[in-house]
Amino acid sequence: MLGLHLLDWIVLAGYFVFTVFLGLWTMSKIKNTGDYFMGGRRFGKLLMIAQAFGVGTHTDQPVTVSGAAYSNGLAGIWYQWVFMFSTPFFWIIAPIYRRLRYVTMADFFIERYGKGVGLLYTCVALLYFCMNIGVMLKGTGVTVEGLTGGALTEEWVIIISTILFMTYGLAGGIIAAVYTDLIQGVLILVLSFMLIPFALNAAGGIGEIKAALPEHMFSLVAPYEVTGFFIIMAVLNALVMVVVLPHHMAIGGSGKTEISCRVGWTYGNFLKRFATAGWAFIGVFTAFLFPELIGEHREMAFGVAAKELLPVGLVGLMLAALIAAVMSTCDAFMVHASALFTQNIYKPYFKKSATDQDLLKVSRVAAFFVVAGGILFAYGFESVVHGIKESWKVTAYMGIAFWLGVIWKGANRWGTVASVASMAFIGIYTDYVLGWQFANQVALYLPVGLIMMITVSLLTRGEPAEKLRAFYTLLNTPVGKEDRLKAEGVDIKLDAEHTDHLEAKNKTTEDGLLIVDLLSLHKQFNWARYRTDILGFTAAVIVSLLTILVVYLLATLA
Repeated sequence: MLGLHLLDWIVLAGYFVFTVFLGLWTMSKIKNTGDYFMGGRRFGKLLMIAQAFGVGTHTDQPVTVSGAAYSNGLAGIWYQWVFMFSTPFFWIIAPIYRRLRYVTMADFFIERYGKGVGLLYTCVALLYFCMNIGVMLKGTGVTVEGLTGGALTEEWVIIISTILFMTYGLAGGIIAAVYTDLIQGVLILVLSFMLIPFALNAAGGIGEIKAALPEHMFSLVAPYEVTGFFIIMAVLNALVMVVVLPHHMAIGGSGKTEISCRVGWTYGNFLKRFATAGWAFIGVFTAFLFPELIGEHREMAFGVAAKELLPVGLVGLMLAALIAAVMSTCDAFMVHASALFTQNIYKPYFKKSATDQDLLKVSRVAAFFVVAGGILFAYGFESVVHGIKESWKVTAYMGIAFWLGVIWKGANRWGTVASVASMAFIGIYTDYVLGWQFANQVALYLPVGLIMMITVSLLTRGEPAEKLRAFYTLLNTPVGKEDRLKAEGVDIKLDAEHTDHLEAKNKTTEDGLLIVDLLSLHKQFNWARYRTDILGFTAAVIVSLLTILVVYLLATLA
C-alpha cells in the first residue's frame, strides 16, 4: 500500500483526523485578529515552550542535518546548531518583543524607522516565509519519498501536506498551531532518537561503525563543507538575523508575562538543540549502513533509514511525526505571513477603514497566495540545504537594523536602507556572479552592512524625537505597567485583555533590559536592575556549552 503496511496507514490516518479536528475546535476560539495572530497573548510557559520548539522544528531539519552528517560526519549538526550561541540571547530579547506589544515584526520597523522601511521589511519577510514553506515542503517530500521507497513521490507529498496544514491553519490560526506544536513536540523527541538503537543493532554496535568510517565522521568540525570557518561565519550570521525572523514576534512575545516569554522561547529552542543531536548521529550511522546514497541523494538518508530499520507501526508513527512537524510550522508561518500582509500592506495602503473582521477574512485569503509562493520555491530549490542558505542571507540583511535600532537612538532609516542595499548587493553579486561560498559572502557583507548603517546614520537626519520617545517608552515599560503608557499617551497595538493583575504578581516588573541600556550601562548599572537578564543569560550560556560538551563526549566515547 504505497510502500507502507496497513498498520502504518492506520496510525497515520488517526493522527491526521485528530489534527484536523483540533483545527476546527480551535476555530471557536478565534474572535478577532489578535486571537488569530497572537493567541490573545495568553500563553503560559508550557505552551510558549511548545510553540518555540514546535514552530522551530520541521521536517527539512532532520533532512538537512542527517544528510549533511551522512557526507560530513557529526559536523553536519551545525546546519541547525548555527543558532546554538544565539539561543542565550533569546532570554534577553524576548522581553523586548513583549514590551513593544506589536503584532508583527514589521511593526517594529514602521515604528522605529518609518513606513517605507516597514514596507521593505514586509516584502523581505513575505519572501522569507515563502522560501521556508518551500524548504519545509521539499524536505518532507524528499523524506517521505525515501521512507516509502518512492511509492509516494515528492510532488504528491507536497500537495497532500499543503492541503492538510491549510485545512486547520486557516480555521484555527496561531492557537491551532500552538496546540498542535504541543502534541507534535512529543512526537519529534521520539522521532529524533527512536532510530538510533535500531541502527546500532543493525550495524553490530558502535565499534563496527567507528572502525569502518573515517575519523572525521565523529568530529564536530569537518575537513570540507562544514569547516571551522563555515561554522564561525554561520554562527555570526545567525546571531544577526535570528532577531528579525518574522515569526519571532509571536514566538517570543505572545506569552502572558515577560518570564513566560523568556522561558518559552529560550528553553523551547534548547529542546530543539538537543533533538538535533539525534539527527546527526542517525546521519553518521546511515553512512555506514547505506553507503549508496551519494551526492544529492544524501538528503534521503533519514527517510531510507526509517523505512529499512523501523518495525511495522513505528514507520507510520515516524511518518506522522514528520508530517506533523511540517504541518504545524507551515501553519504558523502561513498565519504570520497573512498577519504581515493584512496589517502592513492591505490596511495602510488599500483599505484604512477595514474592520477587524475584514482583516480576518483578508488574512485567510492572503494565506493562499503565501502558500502558493512556497510551493513554487519547493519545486525551484535544487536541494534543501540550498534553500536554507538562501533564507539565512535574506533575513540577515535586516538584522543589523534591529540590533542597532534597539541599542542606539542614532540609527535611522537612511542608514537602514544603505545597510540593506549594500548587503543584498554583495550577497547576490558574490553568489551568482563570482560563485563564492556562503561563508565568504557572510565575511564580507556583515562588516560592510554594519559600517554602512553607522556611517550613513551619522551623516543624515535622525528619526523624529516623538517617535523615538514612544518607542523607548514601550521598551522601558514592563508588562503590568500599561497605565504608564496610557498616562504618557503611547499607543498599544495589541496587549493581553487583562494585564493589570500582573503588577502585583510579577516580581521583575522594574527590571531594566541590558540590550536597551547597553550604551549607558557604564552610568546606570546596578545588580538589582539587571539581575534577571544576567542570571538567565548566564544559565542559558551554560546550557549551550553543556549541550555541546555532551555531544562531544558521546562522539568521543562511542
